[in-house]
Formats: sequence, C-alpha cells, structure tokens
Amino acid sequence: MPGFAFQPLWPFAGTTDAAAWQDSYRSGGHQPWHLDAGLTAQSFTQGYLGYQELDQITATTVQATQAWIGVGYRTPNGQQATAAVVHLAKLGSGTDAPWEVVGTEDTTLTLTSPAYGAKITSPATVGGRITGVDENIQVQARELQRGLVGQSAGVPAGGQNTPWSVPVRFSAPAGSVLTIAAATGGHVAGVERFAITGVTVGG
Repeated sequence: MPGFAFQPLWPFAGTTDAAAWQDSYRSGGHQPWHLDAGLTAQSFTQGYLGYQELDQITATTVQATQAWIGVGYRTPNGQQATAAVVHLAKLGSGTDAPWEVVGTEDTTLTLTSPAYGAKITSPATVGGRITGVDENIQVQARELQRGLVGQSAGVPAGGQNTPWSVPVRFSAPAGSVLTIAAATGGHVAGVERFAITGVTVGG
C-alpha cells in the first residue's frame, strides 16, 4: 500500500478507512481505543481471531509509529505467559493516526509459508517451524469483512525447530486481504502460542 510499509490486516482495510475513523474521532470521540496499541492488539486477539482466553497484555514496546505488544494468559500458578507478540503500526497521518495490526514477531512457533504479502489461491499450503512437545496446530484464515473464510483440521507437531505444514482451503474473492493465523496449545491453556501472516488472494 502506498505510503505504508506493511500489509494492513485489522481493524482497517487501508488509509481511507483509517482517515474516516479519524474524522469520526475528531468530531465525536468515536472509538478512542484505536489510539491505544495494547487495546488494539488485545481486541484483535480476542475479538477478531477468537482467542478469548488470551486476556493479558504481557509486554509493551512503542517506538514512534510502531509497537510490539505481548498478549497472553495466566498460568495456573498465576504467572503471565506470552502467546504472541503482535506487531502494530500507525496507519495514516496526524497525531491521532490509529494503530493497525500488521503481523507478529515469532520465536518458537513460526508461520513462514505463505510469505508475508504473497498472493495465494485455494488451497494454500501453510507452514513454518515449531519447538514443542505434543503440539496440535490449528490454522484459520480470516478476511476483514467476511470473518472466517477457511480453516484446517489440527496438525500434530513437535520437536526442536521442526517444520510443520497443512493445506488450508478458503473462499474469498480475488484481491481480498487475509490474515492467516496458526495456533497451538492444550497443555495449560487452549491457545498457548500463535503466529500470523498477511496475504492477498490472487486471481
């Protein structure tokens, strides 16, 4: 997208939508949470992806027009655990430019295929690498207006930096931007780690 270095994923489709929100915010204070990177990351995780038990903000790093927000859960002993670090960027211009989710910073669960920003068709092979024991990776594909447009059955995985992959069928028109999310858990929480990437549906 011209003037934006990332793939806009959520909550805005692009700079036009972001500017429309800015107008409504300036005139009536509409949805001020768009100015809070932590609330945006948490709403994306719980509301858009549906990982409702990830109700903790575990870390916050803000540098100018970018932010990295740890989201996660509390373990049975009360400690915070990070499921993912959500990457956000300011979309648009002005001091009230809203935060936009653009990806995740991945470590022990990565999602590298399809590549960030790639054009894909259905079915798409989704994969990456994982470190863990008795994992079961669930993949979903979401589109901003249509919501869930595809998902996979769980794929068993584990080991030390071991490759994983699964075919995912989806239904969305050409030109649609999809958020693909891979998640695993089941040891102490339903979702303990997740990673996302952003792609466009090809013709």
